[in-house]
Amino acid sequence: MNSLSETTRDESPFIVHEDDVRRALPSLDIHGALEDMFDALGGGDAAQPPQTLTPFPGGAGDFITYLGALAKHGVFGAKLSPYIVHPGAPIVTAWTALMSMRTGAPLMWCDAALLTTERTAGTTAVAVARLARASSERLAIIGSGSVALAHLRHVAPLRAWSEIRIHSPRLVNDPERADEARALDARVRIAASVAECVRDADVVLLCTSSGTPVLALDALTKPALVTSISTNAARAHEIDPAALSALDVYCDYRQTTPSSAGEMVIAQERHGWSPDAIRGDLPELVRGACLAPSFERNVFFRSIGLGLEDIAVAHALYVHLAKPRAAD
Repeated sequence: MNSLSETTRDESPFIVHEDDVRRALPSLDIHGALEDMFDALGGGDAAQPPQTLTPFPGGAGDFITYLGALAKHGVFGAKLSPYIVHPGAPIVTAWTALMSMRTGAPLMWCDAALLTTERTAGTTAVAVARLARASSERLAIIGSGSVALAHLRHVAPLRAWSEIRIHSPRLVNDPERADEARALDARVRIAASVAECVRDADVVLLCTSSGTPVLALDALTKPALVTSISTNAARAHEIDPAALSALDVYCDYRQTTPSSAGEMVIAQERHGWSPDAIRGDLPELVRGACLAPSFERNVFFRSIGLGLEDIAVAHALYVHLAKPRAAD
């Protein structure tokens, strides 16, 4: 495939709004785009700097910048995600700028809210595909928001699950949401508690916006893969930081995750844990450059959300949208 920065350098950039993204999503291979990107990152054909947080003056909010350069496809860019203090509820948005490495010109500005949900779940799915036992049968999901349901969609096809349990306090009093989860997969069962949800689970997906632990690891009845996304709140974590030393730890990118993931930061400060204990990250897993877990003990995978994930899925969207233009 030719680089789109070569074929469209004289064209105006796309401006892509949420409804346009929603219509395009079924046509995008999110899993493939992310695997391709992590392979490029592991092979030195992509660059991932740390994300940055910029406060607005006067306590008016802040914005996070997620950066990345994907040389394999000749693109770079940034996702800007502001948190704007507003009477009532804060305003939270996200937009991604995709640029050409060859011309320096903008290729696309797109609303990144839906893409962020998809790349978050898709990244977890890449980890589950590489880390979960091939014989895994029981999947547990903690959380029931849009990100949790996206995790269900992305992870459900990866193993021959005999049962999928979902728990969140919201589901107890929201039958419509519970029905929405069941409609995604006939194997879904709503669990009344965390303990019930994770009992005998092979894989546990933590998909909450909690800043404090939602899973006590002693609730696991056998060694399992636990994945966590957490939230952007300062030092947010979904498991006890003190537990890291007793886990086989993997992450999305070892160069940036330990300095941002709340439980890793706290474990380094208070519990003597070191990032050197990380057994592998997604670039290494995708390229077969690290060992898979033995499951002699629990396995923990942590992702923080990378700018390159945003660039990879934005590029996939751009390729899809540019096809009609190229045919004209």
